[in-house]
Amino acid sequence: MKVSYTGRQEPFTSAETKKLNAKLAKLGKLLDSRGGEREARIVLTSERHLRRAEITVNVYDHPMAGVAAAADQFTALLLAVERLEKQVLKLRSKKRDTKREAKQGWSQPPEPQAPEPATGKPQGRQVYRVDEHDLRKPMTLEEAMLEMDRRRDYVVFRDAETDRVSVLLRRRDGHFDLVEA
Repeated sequence: MKVSYTGRQEPFTSAETKKLNAKLAKLGKLLDSRGGEREARIVLTSERHLRRAEITVNVYDHPMAGVAAAADQFTALLLAVERLEKQVLKLRSKKRDTKREAKQGWSQPPEPQAPEPATGKPQGRQVYRVDEHDLRKPMTLEEAMLEMDRRRDYVVFRDAETDRVSVLLRRRDGHFDLVEA
């Protein structure tokens, strides 16, 4: 990310410069993913006891600005970078979410029916694949335990908090085991 400063800049210590460069590098990683290298324009102003920093970056052909003011110029710069970073993350999640298909309303899953035996020669064991993935929604641990009350020995579910697959097993002593993937 190319950075150009405008205005009166106070000298920074080496630790402050290192921290500021790390923040700008993180912002650069968020921005430089597809459109090549970006340019950030930083405007520094001072009014009496207040230092103001404004960072402007073009993202997806739209200018984004992070503006902050503080008593110290370095603090104002860090606040402006944080505000700009929040805007970029929000825009990226918006772009990512709009590319997804629209979710259909959750409906009750169909009751599994016993498959009809094949006529003719028995071929040994058969595997019947049931695809109810589209009808399942993420659950919390409490919802999975309620599902276990329906005389089931185990429940496989996607955890709503971590978005990971988990298995809840009923032990012989009445307690439960939770296996997280």
